[in-house]
Amino acid sequence: MGRNKDPCGSGPGDASLVREDGVSDDTFPKNIPALPRTMRIAAPVARPPARIKSRAVYHAERSAWERSSMNHKPSPRNSLPMHQPTALILARADLSPVETEFTTGPLDAQDPFNEGRRTAFIDDQGIAAGLVHFSTSLSVAAYPYTEMLVVHRGSVTLTSGTDSVTLSTGESAVIGRGTHVRIDAQPDSLWAFCASTQASGPDKSGITALDRLAMLAPSSPPDPSIMISALPQCRSNNLFEDTASTLRIGVWDSTPYERISRPHKIHELMNLIEGSVVLSLENGPSLTVNKGDTVFVAQGAPCKWTSMGYVRKFYAVT
Repeated sequence: MGRNKDPCGSGPGDASLVREDGVSDDTFPKNIPALPRTMRIAAPVARPPARIKSRAVYHAERSAWERSSMNHKPSPRNSLPMHQPTALILARADLSPVETEFTTGPLDAQDPFNEGRRTAFIDDQGIAAGLVHFSTSLSVAAYPYTEMLVVHRGSVTLTSGTDSVTLSTGESAVIGRGTHVRIDAQPDSLWAFCASTQASGPDKSGITALDRLAMLAPSSPPDPSIMISALPQCRSNNLFEDTASTLRIGVWDSTPYERISRPHKIHELMNLIEGSVVLSLENGPSLTVNKGDTVFVAQGAPCKWTSMGYVRKFYAVT
């Protein structure tokens, strides 16, 4: 995709003991989540030697603590999913249920959608992806994010000054950071989103409709070293290149190809305009993405790409 990356395509001791002050050695299980930061207490300048307890006691006490914490409702920001290198189906074209876990609540205090936002992914750099369920209208003096949306149900009209874009199912647009925008949604509208919530440069305000039939130019195919099939012919068009973030958003297409599994080089949201692709995750499921489906692939997610026919898609990459 032009200058885009290929879109989808690396001491002795008793191991049964743990110090009560939380210090553990490398033999301790890695799948036990760390205690919340608010639970950690700074060590005093001087203290008696740490008492030792067995791992069984530790697990029992830890389980009791986790059960007692289940009734605690964290703040919306703290409850958001953190970076996980995997691929997530956000929405199917037929709106059938997906296995992806979402967290309901605003991305931050500036989020205009509040409880209408359902986030599947967010990382420390503020790249977020998920769904928005919205049924009314609102106006925002300066939109807080650069955000791509792909409508899966209903209709959404974006108005900024004299510019107005109405999106139906399968259509997409971008709201630039800093845009004075009015959003009018039909009841029970639903769209997938990919947003950059942190600015690293000047705002690029305005609304940009993404033309699924946009003219495309030849772009670099995947590296020959990762190919199983013959090299495909790829084309792309960056319809929106952000200045407030590193997001590039547009349309890409390709002839069929198959490549080996390797860590995804970028974050990418893709919505298939035409075709179908199988994303095979290492030590995980194979996700079949069909026409109209929206998927988010996190940077570092190890996946294999297999497409048996022509594929055309909307993309947002960073």
